[in-house]
Amino acid sequence: LAQLVRQLGEGGWLRHAIAGTAHGGAHDAIDTRAICLIRETLARHHGLADFAFAMQGLGAGAISLFGSAADRADYLPRVARGEAIAAFALSEPQAGSDVAAMQCAALRDGDHYVLDGEKTWISNGGIADFYVVFARTGEQPGARGISAFIVDADTPGFGIAERIDVIAPHPLARLQFTQCRVPAARRLGEAGQGFKVAMATLDVFRTSVAAAALGFARRALDEGLARARSRRMFGQVLADFQLTQARLADMATGIDSAALLTYRAAWRRDQGQKVTKEAAMAKLHATETAQQVIDAALQLFGGLGVVSGQTVESLYREIRALRIYEGASEVQQLIIARELLKET
Repeated sequence: LAQLVRQLGEGGWLRHAIAGTAHGGAHDAIDTRAICLIRETLARHHGLADFAFAMQGLGAGAISLFGSAADRADYLPRVARGEAIAAFALSEPQAGSDVAAMQCAALRDGDHYVLDGEKTWISNGGIADFYVVFARTGEQPGARGISAFIVDADTPGFGIAERIDVIAPHPLARLQFTQCRVPAARRLGEAGQGFKVAMATLDVFRTSVAAAALGFARRALDEGLARARSRRMFGQVLADFQLTQARLADMATGIDSAALLTYRAAWRRDQGQKVTKEAAMAKLHATETAQQVIDAALQLFGGLGVVSGQTVESLYREIRALRIYEGASEVQQLIIARELLKET
């Protein structure tokens, strides 16, 4: 993965993952449509390259949005060049979808904060050069008492408690903080604003998860069409069967509807409009649809579809996590309903 990050940096792709031309970014603000197009393209061809790009953006997103001038100058150019690997550490064993249940604590001690606790399901865990970590500072109960910090990987008191193997070949880990002293200057935003920092960052990149799902789905449709045209059965090819044609029609229609939702959300955000509902709709529909499209493509391959190393088999493993991370599908449903109820 480190090699992919370097290559993405050298190729100029990562310039779009950060904000600020002064720090090597392509634009002064993150262009949501650009990162969606990039993620769709990368996912269509190489799932791990998409993952590498996405984590550079998500891991550095809070710094782009809330970092001090010193933080932006220190971290963002290295992220854009692919010289520093970023990570976003929000989830805990008992606080995934329920961020307010967070237990990792950060206590103020002079000009430092002392972090104690753990994080889990952290992408790039164990290979990242720095982590944006969310911890309870206790200004208010629940989500209003959380702050965000930049923690360098070599900070004393920080360690990797466990490497986590998942069905797609992505580096994940459980992190441990034991009397980990972080300078107060590395806090992102104001004390107690960590939930705001997290949600603002996710609002930027949630739409791009939909775009990645779209890329996976488009590749699955390509594979399914090729299989349907070439696989002979009962004196004809699969594509001659009306059942196959109906399946292909559903796949293509689902993909186009997901694309429209995805790029509507991206366009609205780039126009400065609120996209909480639209981004949730895009992520929900695109990831659920991609799962269905990839499953349908695998079915067209029959037994060959579940052979390790086949493209559709790899896509099947890649897509499953997208329905969970950056807000599970059920959470997106709750967000959509909450926003609708605000409007009526």
